[in-house]
Amino acid sequence: MGLLLLLCKIWNEMSQQRMNWNRLISDKRLGLEHYHDEKGGGVRSDFERDYDRLVFSSPFRRLQNKTQVFPLPDSIFVHNRLTHSLEVSSVGKSMAREVVKRLMPRYAGEAWADKLRDIGEIVAAACLAHDLGNPPFGHSGEKTIGAYFSEGKGLEFKDKFTIEQWNDLIHFEGNANSFRTLVHQFKGRRPGGFAMTYSTLAAIVKYPYSSMYAGEKGKFGFFTTEKDIFSRIADELGLIRLDHDRYCRHPLVYIVEAADDICYQIMDIEDGHKLKIIGTDETIDLLLGFFDDERKAHLREHMGRVADPNEKIAYLRSCIVGLLVEQCAAAFAEHEEDIMEGRFVGGLIDCIDPLPAEAYRACSALAQERLYRASYVVDVDLAGNRIINLLLEKLIEAVMHPERNYSQLLMNKFPQQYDVHAPTLFEQVQAVLDHISAMTDVYALNLYRQLDGISIPTV
Repeated sequence: MGLLLLLCKIWNEMSQQRMNWNRLISDKRLGLEHYHDEKGGGVRSDFERDYDRLVFSSPFRRLQNKTQVFPLPDSIFVHNRLTHSLEVSSVGKSMAREVVKRLMPRYAGEAWADKLRDIGEIVAAACLAHDLGNPPFGHSGEKTIGAYFSEGKGLEFKDKFTIEQWNDLIHFEGNANSFRTLVHQFKGRRPGGFAMTYSTLAAIVKYPYSSMYAGEKGKFGFFTTEKDIFSRIADELGLIRLDHDRYCRHPLVYIVEAADDICYQIMDIEDGHKLKIIGTDETIDLLLGFFDDERKAHLREHMGRVADPNEKIAYLRSCIVGLLVEQCAAAFAEHEEDIMEGRFVGGLIDCIDPLPAEAYRACSALAQERLYRASYVVDVDLAGNRIINLLLEKLIEAVMHPERNYSQLLMNKFPQQYDVHAPTLFEQVQAVLDHISAMTDVYALNLYRQLDGISIPTV
């Protein structure tokens, strides 16, 4: 009964709250609040500056050598983290513009209505940044880091951390690490990290709560060290606070999430076809499942004009993306009131029409069964697991025992921005995780070989 009363209290408090676009769209910059000028100026908006700042950043460039799903082959080009992020940004911006087209008539009489036009640029920048914190070797890299502490050699450190810090480690999450990458003041860097706008930062946090609420899925949005920063951003933008460490999402997160869902699902099928895991006829039949019979006939007629199988698949992929963008934008507009009041459950992709929804589920099922379990995908996961575990073991040992000769040699491998001499053990371990998660697949492999004595670098 006590839990029921608490849930009723939270629901009643939420029902009396509503986020509003005038606050949600803010060009205030983290760390540069004292320079804030709401009048703006210049050719580019502050949100376009966010986008450009990301494009020219080192963490973004490193995504070109980080695995998305498949290992990076020499002869066939498949998606990596960088191309995935660019595509998500493109899809997200298109979806956001469709949303704005539907919202503008609703708010035409508001003095701030023109701010809605910035939504496309905010979403484009957030999509570009959503994977910045992901470690090498795809999603298995995240799981490997968490498992090192929950079931590996890192388990011996459990008594050395608070329960909040321990949850951060055993549930290590790329989304939370993306937020940290953008906002943390690394050694020698300016306050505010990338000094991004509040709205762009809030739009990348899919799980706006601490690791204490991670649950079985292990998802959360910010580490203990960045909790106060997120709270400051959330309160400034008027995000609905559920309790001390938990908020409702910024509405634009739903658009970023939907763009990511569309890209990874449909593009993974396209990559599977290029790698000949899925045959051409099977891929075409699978992708045509998104459309009714009349549209299928038109699509088949168009595909009959080209001979290249990859071009046929690319054409279908573009049509599907257009369809899903339209339907997710319509879903956002239809459920805007629930989203603004923090009552919307699920994602926009859950709200599409039954026919494409069934086709999307079929793509997901095939990907799980045949793509993500393909032998060379599993081989990369196994190799990545071994590589990351050894790097964690060696680097954490080095920061814990800096007086040793081997540790002093190894700590020379750390970039200066990572504070391996931080005052607390948790911050030292975070410096190790910052370093490892920033590595490309190739760098991590080369460092592993050196530390394991498999190779010696030559000049």
